[in-house]
Amino acid sequence: MAQCGQAPNPAALAANAAPSQELTFDQRFPAPEFSDRFPSASESFSLHAPSDFAPKPPPYQVASLEPQAPARQQREDLTTLVSMKTSAFPYFGNNPASDAPFLNVSSGERRGHRSFSGRVYWQDQTYNDSRVLVHVPEQFDARKPGVIVVFFHGNGATLERDVRDRQLVPQQITGSGVNAVLLAPQMAVDAADSSAGKFWQPGGFKRFMDEAAGNLARLTGDPASAKAFASMPIVIVGYSGGFLPTAWSLEVGGISERVRGVVLLDAVYGQLDKFANWIERNRSGFFISSYTRYTARHDQELMAMLRNRGIEVSEDMDRPLRPGSVVFVETEDGITHRDYVTQAWTRHPIRDVLTKMAVAQPPIRIAAGAQSTSSR
Repeated sequence: MAQCGQAPNPAALAANAAPSQELTFDQRFPAPEFSDRFPSASESFSLHAPSDFAPKPPPYQVASLEPQAPARQQREDLTTLVSMKTSAFPYFGNNPASDAPFLNVSSGERRGHRSFSGRVYWQDQTYNDSRVLVHVPEQFDARKPGVIVVFFHGNGATLERDVRDRQLVPQQITGSGVNAVLLAPQMAVDAADSSAGKFWQPGGFKRFMDEAAGNLARLTGDPASAKAFASMPIVIVGYSGGFLPTAWSLEVGGISERVRGVVLLDAVYGQLDKFANWIERNRSGFFISSYTRYTARHDQELMAMLRNRGIEVSEDMDRPLRPGSVVFVETEDGITHRDYVTQAWTRHPIRDVLTKMAVAQPPIRIAAGAQSTSSR
């Protein structure tokens, strides 16, 4: 959970439903002050329109996928929020867990979602934010081999307060030195809910990435680069409750062959079959799950499942990251769930994975192309 010092109850998060066995949600998530929930103008971003992204001459300094030494700055990192129709919410479809409408409660004209725990979250407060945090490092060059990192945040989170400022995900992307960009869709806003929204739908992840390609092309000042972004490899990072949109994106998202890596940060709360199926079908990519004692049982179950399928599993994150690597790493008790995105097996784990991916020998394929496995 983004807002508490310990991980959420594993059973509760796995079902995205069961009531907490310890503290209530209100005790773990004190009602935020207005200034906490809604950042000031100086702390937030303005939404952009396409006219804001007129083509600009490409910078002289370009970056390859491999980590680069610091170079003379030509432009600043770009970090902004973009509203996308294909982002997780608003969502008016069914919940696949029950095959019933996701918005299953109403009060007058107001509609909301009653979780299995009985708590009601209203659509206009919790499931109405279509924004995506987009980060483009200053040295990114769409003409070079690159990768798109998709980050699914955990429960109780907002893009500015948590993903940007506390978990430092954009900084980790830039710090890796890799030719990578970031997409982080807003999931349920500041709520104890892991719902996947449009990512539950068959082809939902593909539609999201297709729309993102056009936005990234405009943001980088080269509309012609949309084609490159539309075929660029993807690494999905799921933290805590982000396991649910990660699992469904892999299973029914429509572009599993473009996903070159999956990184779960204390996030195996369920959906083991979906993760195992993707690993078995995509032996040229990599899979990493780093975990605390809160998710250890499910991680061990997934390891056993993979070994029964004849897939080699490593428990050493210090080994080289190669195509087909499947790595599980348990972190020490002093590592807290709340800080896991910035401190897991190492400081800034997302940066570490991207760096290892870039220098892998043999290289992890970064150019999109046909595989023997089909999209799901």
